[in-house]
Amino acid sequence: MSADERIDAAATGARAPVIALEKVHKYYSTGRLDVHALRGIDLQIDRGQFVSIMGPSGSGKTTLLEILGCLSRPSSGHYRLDGRAADEIDADGLARLRGERIGFVFQSFNLLPRLRAVENVELPLSYRGVSRRERRRRALASLDRVGLADRQEHLPTELSGGERQRVAIARALVNTPSLVLADEPTGNLDTRTGDEILDLLAGLHQSGTTVVVVTHDLRIGERAERRVSIRDGAIERDESQH
Repeated sequence: MSADERIDAAATGARAPVIALEKVHKYYSTGRLDVHALRGIDLQIDRGQFVSIMGPSGSGKTTLLEILGCLSRPSSGHYRLDGRAADEIDADGLARLRGERIGFVFQSFNLLPRLRAVENVELPLSYRGVSRRERRRRALASLDRVGLADRQEHLPTELSGGERQRVAIARALVNTPSLVLADEPTGNLDTRTGDEILDLLAGLHQSGTTVVVVTHDLRIGERAERRVSIRDGAIERDESQH
C-alpha cells in the first residue's frame, strides 16, 4: 500500500462501510445504440451484511455487480471499497484489490476442468505468489469449511452441481476476502441443492462475511437481511428484512 493509500485508509477509519456508491452512472455504446445502464446509484453496505440485489432482466443488476467487483468502472460518480476510492485506482491496482478483498461466485462455477478441487481452490493464492505449502494448507481449510474436505482430489466432472458450487465458494473464500459477490449462485441447481448453497451463504453471513448476491431466486431474497430491488438502472426499493 502506498503512502497515499495508507493516509486514505486511515482517514476513513475502521468503521467505513465495505461498499459505498455515490451517484454512480454507467453508459454503454453498442453501435448506434447508447445504453444508460445505471442511473445515479447511491448504495452503502456495511461490514457483515447479507444483501440480495434483485430485478428483472435488463434492470442493471449485472452491471452493478461488475462495478462492485471492480471489473468495470463507473462512467461517473464514486465507488469506495473498504474505504478506498476504487474508481481512482489503476488497472494493476484493481487486479490486486480484487485478489485481496473480493471473492467471486458465478452461476457457471468457472472451475478449470483439468484441475482437482483443491487445485482449483488454490488458484487465487497462486496468482498472489503464496508458497506451495501454504496454498495447499489454506485450500484444504477452505474446502473443509464448505464440507468438501473428502472431495479434494476429485476433478470437477466427478462432482455434482452442488459440489462444484461449493468448490467455487471455497475458492472465493481462500483469500479471506472482506466481500463475497455471487452472481445467480443457485441458477444452475435444483431446488434441494440450491437450498444447500443458500444455507452455506447464510452461514458465511453469520460468521461475519459480507455477502452480496445478484439473483432472480426469491428464496435468496427472502433469506437475505436486506433486499435491494433495481429497475431501469435505478434502485426502486431498499428494504431491511430482519
